[in-house]
Amino acid sequence: MNTTILLLLSLLTGSVVLVLLARGDSRPCRIATPIVFGLLVLWIWQVACVGYHVPFVLLPPPSDIGVAIATHIPILAVDFRQTVLRSVIPGWLIGSGTGLLAAIALDGSPFLRRGVLPLGSLVSAMPIVGIAPIMVMWFGFDWQSKAAVVVAMTFFPMLVNAGAGLAQTSAMEADLMRSYAAGYRTTLLKLRLPSALPFVFNALKLNATLALIGAIVAEFFGTPIVGMGFRISTEAARLDLGVVWAEIVIAAGIGTMSFALLSLLERLVTFWHPSYH
Repeated sequence: MNTTILLLLSLLTGSVVLVLLARGDSRPCRIATPIVFGLLVLWIWQVACVGYHVPFVLLPPPSDIGVAIATHIPILAVDFRQTVLRSVIPGWLIGSGTGLLAAIALDGSPFLRRGVLPLGSLVSAMPIVGIAPIMVMWFGFDWQSKAAVVVAMTFFPMLVNAGAGLAQTSAMEADLMRSYAAGYRTTLLKLRLPSALPFVFNALKLNATLALIGAIVAEFFGTPIVGMGFRISTEAARLDLGVVWAEIVIAAGIGTMSFALLSLLERLVTFWHPSYH
């Protein structure tokens, strides 16, 4: 069958299925919709690459990327351990945790809040390519410098979001707590922090993506001979694009799974929030 006709038929069939699924309000339909959409994208990608003979250097088909993943599992596992387990997760935890604690500390001081928040916006606008070489010089070539980059990238998004969440408490709610003779600490723990949880989870989900990007880019500027960023840069120079795309697909999968798990945790923790009703 002609490639163009096959692509048109695939798009038409997939669109009809997606429309039918989108009309359903049941949980299976909501789960199936993104899965079907993803499979449709992979199928069109595969058909277009093979049918139109797209050069492998420009864009390999998904089947070849799958083969590259299957044949390089030991290397990919070592890179995953170096980048995700040793750099991303510690940096994400430290950056997000200290950002939340700083937001709570600044919440009690309007003077410091007015001074620090503009500084946070300034640091957040700094490019990774400018921060990473400095961190490598400060902390060395191993995972510590990559974790430091992640901390720098995740601290201020959490600070800003958590600060905005703490400020969302209405005057009526604050008056109600005062009528119960609740002090600052009780109001913070029982009212303001629970109300800020949606903002905190938004920052956690944002930081999960930023942490992975930051660690991978930081590895371009110096690392031991392992790591996802190191592998992408070296294998791209050798034109071994199967491994490059394998690392990219794994990174995308990690980011998607992190977002999904944090969204699930958010729903479990903040089920009472009006946004879920």
